[in-house]
Amino acid sequence: MMGAERRTSMAERRPSTLNQSSFSMERRASSVVVPHLAGIEDPLPDTTPDKVDVVVVGTGLVESILAAALAWQGSNVLHIDSNSYYGDTSATLTIDQLKQWVQDVNQGSLKCYENAKLHISSVVGRGSYKSRDFGIDLSPKILFAKSDLLSILLKSRVHQYLEFQSLSSFHTYENDSFERLTNTKQEIFTNPSLPLMTKRSLMKFIKFVLDWENQQEVWASYRDKPITSFLVNKFKLERAQVYELIFSIGLCYNIDVKTPEALQRIRRYLTSFDVYGPFPVLYSKYGGPGELSQGFCRSAAVAGATYKLNETLVSYDPESKTAIFGDGSRVTVTEKVVAAPTQCPKNSRNVPEQMFEVQRLTCVVDKPCLEWFGEGEYAAVVVFPPGSLKSGNRQAVQALIMGAGSDVCPAGSSVWYLTSTESGPRGEMDLDAAFGALEESIIRESSADIENDSGILEVDTSGHFTLNSVKLGQSFKEHISGESIQVLVKLYYKQLTSTPPFEVVDPSIFDVNDPADGVHKKLIPGASDNGVLYTALPSAEISYDEAVTAARVLFQRIVGSDDDFFDLDFEDEDDTDQMNESAVVDDEDDRMDIGLNAEMSVEPVEFAGEMEI
Repeated sequence: MMGAERRTSMAERRPSTLNQSSFSMERRASSVVVPHLAGIEDPLPDTTPDKVDVVVVGTGLVESILAAALAWQGSNVLHIDSNSYYGDTSATLTIDQLKQWVQDVNQGSLKCYENAKLHISSVVGRGSYKSRDFGIDLSPKILFAKSDLLSILLKSRVHQYLEFQSLSSFHTYENDSFERLTNTKQEIFTNPSLPLMTKRSLMKFIKFVLDWENQQEVWASYRDKPITSFLVNKFKLERAQVYELIFSIGLCYNIDVKTPEALQRIRRYLTSFDVYGPFPVLYSKYGGPGELSQGFCRSAAVAGATYKLNETLVSYDPESKTAIFGDGSRVTVTEKVVAAPTQCPKNSRNVPEQMFEVQRLTCVVDKPCLEWFGEGEYAAVVVFPPGSLKSGNRQAVQALIMGAGSDVCPAGSSVWYLTSTESGPRGEMDLDAAFGALEESIIRESSADIENDSGILEVDTSGHFTLNSVKLGQSFKEHISGESIQVLVKLYYKQLTSTPPFEVVDPSIFDVNDPADGVHKKLIPGASDNGVLYTALPSAEISYDEAVTAARVLFQRIVGSDDDFFDLDFEDEDDTDQMNESAVVDDEDDRMDIGLNAEMSVEPVEFAGEMEI
């Protein structure tokens, strides 16, 4: 069992002055009045209730979203977790918690993980580096500005627990260099390296993809074909632009993605750009899905859900509807038990088969990596398309770089999350090759020996020389001094999941196989084991898209309809109506006003702090 150590949550860092008497729990016929949330949760109980509607086992992101949705809908929810922290497979861990986690994986006590290897430098835990200074995500994610999850965060006011920052820097690794993504009309038109015909083709495609579903005559014949053939044949795009669209904008892992799936993912990026400002993506400070999981758990607690950590589900009898827990308590369950596969009871049947591998390499390096970030930002995405690495990678490798400004690591360091869907030893080789490419690049880019006449230095608008941080390619190999960066933490592990990486937005993947002929068939997420519904584990998908889909489908299975899924009203909706459609982003140096996109289906909201939503 994990120790008691944990990083303080966002809500705890920014306490509320509200108390339990400051809001009304009035229920309406079709919706719930939502109070302000921060600081008004009930403490963890000493006893377990005798009777509940739903038991949710595991506090991963899907389970936490589901618990909050059910609690606000009116269900009496008991939410437990065998760990001493929130998040389960979505957790954000300190270094000491990570040590214990790796030990548990290798002892076989943590299901759905294998082959965990951890190296920690001797300087961590001594001197200036403390365990709590680090927040390591087990399943790192980014949040698209136009997405179902962001709408729910705003609508449910879970955003009050969180603090977000922007991410605009997407890089594609090709020919031993990192090219920053060209993604706006202005950048396309002003890019001197793009031929005029390529610019026209790109603009034509961007116009098409924003409304691709209503133009079936254009893509219908490519429905079952890879997106590459569609882009080349229909829009005459070159390889470089095809790879950027598929791997950097669409964030796909391989080149065989079917045309409709890829178009959907490309549009996701483009429609998210300029919703809140000149960036498509947000990420939460202090940790990713772990912070969001805890936020939804706190919201559920406000709505009356009961929480117990360090608690296990021993068994569930569907005949008597009795759940038995590790502390010996018994609870009558009137509706359903929902369990994460990582925390299901022993000898459970019909647990979803974990058939897909996700290879992960997480490193904390003693370099700030500011060269890769946009102005005033502390994160970047680097994509290694197939065939771009020395390992001859067949699948893309995605890297999410988080700087110290995101408060997941100490000043002067950064966290590199590398992910691949390649299975077996080859996947680990690809991750090593991607790490080596990142290491070589950051050494070149931060080298003090670079000459002014090398073409690497640029003059900015204020007349100062700055590094052209994404143009350091093969011709600058001579600037590698043979040095290497200090790795503070290095963690490999294989995660198993039942969720394919490209079907996260398709609810049909949660359909239950119920063969009438009695022949055993493979059960998939959402399948039932004698009254127990199983959730889906995180996939290799870097976005949060799959979490809302999974939670909504499970909600419908329990309630009978998804009409009340976060169907909430604000307690102070009169005040909300008076808000203007503006937002404020505040970083350490600058403040800028940005308008909310009128097409976004969320209530107007005011941003303050470092994109504190």
